[in-house]
Amino acid sequence: MTYFLTVPGLGNSGPDHWQTFFENSEGNFRRVVQAEWNAPDCRDWIVTIDKSVLSLHPDSVVLIGHSLGCAAIAFWAQRLKRVIKGALLVAPSDTEAPGYTFPTTGFTPMPIDERIGFKTIVVASANDPWVSIERAKCFADKWGSEFIDIGNAGHINASSGHGPWKEGLDILKRLDT
Repeated sequence: MTYFLTVPGLGNSGPDHWQTFFENSEGNFRRVVQAEWNAPDCRDWIVTIDKSVLSLHPDSVVLIGHSLGCAAIAFWAQRLKRVIKGALLVAPSDTEAPGYTFPTTGFTPMPIDERIGFKTIVVASANDPWVSIERAKCFADKWGSEFIDIGNAGHINASSGHGPWKEGLDILKRLDT
């Protein structure tokens, strides 16, 4: 059985977010719950992700990141070198962008020095306010990820109309092989 662990971004994902929809779709989805959602420290988020993954069988885990959660997954993968089944990285925030002024600690520079050691898919939008499509493509290239541009879809969250995001579940199935 595959275990799907959602890794929300800054502020967590609310009840109308596609990550919540995914979690409610089947019993093998769980959320990685961070202690601090609004002023996160990267080290703390990495530790929490690692504990969540190691509580299962890592080779049967797929991580599902959104926004800052994608950066946390990339940092986790590159620092700890764990191998899992895969990761879906949706709307990865660019923490180095001039407009990214959120109170985060340790999420820069973006971890693009090496490929991620397991299968990954980056899904991005052409009009995401927190990452340009070019920068998202750069992340995918550096991480060795498949890249999917879904057009003008905002930040791919509840505010942009991505609650029950069936297309996202279909993309996720590519990692469950």
